[in-house]
Amino acid sequence: MSTTDTASLAPKAVAPKAGAPDDAARPARPRPQTSIVPGATIAGSTLVAVVAIMTFLASLTIGAAFAVRTTASQWRSDVTREMTIQIRAGEPKATDAQVQLAAEIARATPGIADTHILSTQETGRLLEPWLGSGLDLGDLPVPRVVVLKLDGATTVDLAKLRRTLSDRIPTATLDDHRLWSHRLSAMAEGVMVTGVALLGLVGLATVLSVVFATRAAVATNRAVVEVLHFVGARDGFIAAQFQRHFLKIGAQGGLLGGCAAAAVFGAIVALPRFVPVGDPEDPTLLAWLNPGIWGFAGIGCAVAVVAFATAFTSRVTVYRTLRMIQ
Repeated sequence: MSTTDTASLAPKAVAPKAGAPDDAARPARPRPQTSIVPGATIAGSTLVAVVAIMTFLASLTIGAAFAVRTTASQWRSDVTREMTIQIRAGEPKATDAQVQLAAEIARATPGIADTHILSTQETGRLLEPWLGSGLDLGDLPVPRVVVLKLDGATTVDLAKLRRTLSDRIPTATLDDHRLWSHRLSAMAEGVMVTGVALLGLVGLATVLSVVFATRAAVATNRAVVEVLHFVGARDGFIAAQFQRHFLKIGAQGGLLGGCAAAAVFGAIVALPRFVPVGDPEDPTLLAWLNPGIWGFAGIGCAVAVVAFATAFTSRVTVYRTLRMIQ
């Protein structure tokens, strides 16, 4: 066979069509990176719900603790700005004279801005929670009460005032409400301690849930993790994949729970503007359960802490699990 015949058997080069892009010049498209941990699973959705519930409970605890603390502080401030003089009941004319004398002594005392003698009707309203309404107090030995308003600028000499009252009015008793102030402080501190304990329990339950979910995710993808581990992938790279996945779960659950709790407190705060909640002087639970700006800020901090705690817990769990792979 001649050289010419051999050349005729060789495959002829096909010329590219006009306008067709050159394959060599075409840039390679980057392939989308797939995560080690599957994005949408039943276990992941369940963990989102668990984190949302835990965040909701934690946010409710934080908001209620701030509301109780703020309300107790306001009550304590109101109590410390007032004192009362109680005069035991006796002969009506003599008792009225003693009440007037007690008011005059109080007005002459530095630090007392105003005095108010409670009428029979006002005294009856104070006793309604215990004796009921419509009761005739004329036949009962109800003491007379003089309310003292403090100006707050000058310290009242309580020892001197008590001594003056006991010398001139033996049946008079001065009450500075110190016992009620201590009780309110103890109540607020007890609520705060209880709230911290509840937050600790909620946090522990959340951490345990994330630990179990992370171990389950590693076990499900154990083959992939082992291959990556044995071919030289660093533990930090593998742990970062799980950390990114659980950070997303923690952020989703935290936002759902935090927003739900903020909506509950927002509805409570806005409710008195649209619906009458009762007597302003006798507020109900909805009237004073207002967490304030610091309470809502605490809810936001709880959402962030839950998200980062979820990611950190998953990272630590993956590190410990990888150490067990031989």
